[in-house]
Amino acid sequence: MSQTLQVFLTQIIDYAGLFPPSQVSMAVAVQNFAAYQKSEYSWMLGRFIVPVGRLDEFSNEAESHLTEGKPWQLSVLASEDLAETLEKVSEFNLQNEGKAKIDTLEVKVENAESIKDSAKIIPPGITAYYEFPPDEILADFITALAIHKQRAKIRTGGITVDAFPSTDAIIKFMRICIAANVPFKATAGLHHPVRCTKPLTYEANAPIGTMHGFLNLFLSACFLRQDLNNSSVHRLMNETESENIKFNEEKVRWADQNISANNIALTRQKNAISFGSCSFLEPVEDLQSLGLL
Repeated sequence: MSQTLQVFLTQIIDYAGLFPPSQVSMAVAVQNFAAYQKSEYSWMLGRFIVPVGRLDEFSNEAESHLTEGKPWQLSVLASEDLAETLEKVSEFNLQNEGKAKIDTLEVKVENAESIKDSAKIIPPGITAYYEFPPDEILADFITALAIHKQRAKIRTGGITVDAFPSTDAIIKFMRICIAANVPFKATAGLHHPVRCTKPLTYEANAPIGTMHGFLNLFLSACFLRQDLNNSSVHRLMNETESENIKFNEEKVRWADQNISANNIALTRQKNAISFGSCSFLEPVEDLQSLGLL
């Protein structure tokens, strides 16, 4: 594995095993996360994602796994009552000091104006990602996030075909975020490295649909950071041949274009932060099957 690929993939996957299509029990999700942290590819693992309403359940199941040392990092999905969510987050962090820490919130908002009110009560040390309705005026929301130094979240798929936004919609979102210096994360539908047509759930009669690839998306973000007007990202987001994406020690090459390791590192730190996936093993196994890991 090249150093460039390691930079590209470090802490890229937030584990969302509690959510569809996996939707495992809390006990299984906690056991999985504990195992992934001890695995060969633990460096790819980010945060454990949990709804605030299930924090007590998480605490009960995770108690035997949480020890002094490297604390588990959690991202909490806020309820409609953000103040109440923050109280529960503060209580959890106090009770689990040195063992687990909630340092990220994921907040749904219906209008850009509510971002200002929410940002006022987010305490230091908590990073918030805001998800907004896909049909609203994108620039208004991202402008509000930029003004109040908050982050964005985009939903990139789901368990039905119509849950997947177009490549144009994703590119528009990333372009505006990068132009406004708003970091973002993605969630749902990014189980596979490269764009492909696959079953959307693990059921025998699952619907078939085209899924965006996380290599496509994060590499496109790198190209956009280098040149916001790069029109090639439309082709890159639709790339289905993994052999056309080549990592070496100094750069990533796709088609006739290169991205340096330094640009990748900056993009991951400042722009495209992570993606939520209900499976950690599936992305890892796919990368192995492509000969990248």
